[in-house]
Amino acid sequence: MGKAEPLEVAREAVATLASAVQRLSSHHGDTLGIRRLVSDVDRIVADLDELGPPAPGHPPSPAPEELMEIPDTPYDESMWSDAEHEGFGAPDRRAP
Repeated sequence: MGKAEPLEVAREAVATLASAVQRLSSHHGDTLGIRRLVSDVDRIVADLDELGPPAPGHPPSPAPEELMEIPDTPYDESMWSDAEHEGFGAPDRRAP
């Protein structure tokens, strides 16, 4: 991914959002909610325009960690046979 790509991806996403807000405006009319959305989109566009290059020495973000899939299959309940139940004590003792 090049240095300009994240900014271009963001600009494309904001353009898509602006288009969606325009369609909402056509459908809902000039309501307070629509005016807020238009203002928010305009603010995001202005913020992207003011965004300069990354700070010097800014480290690249770390690669996302690989997710571990945990199966939904039943587990071996015998692995809990000698475990104490939290709050209840050992299975061979009675609570006071």
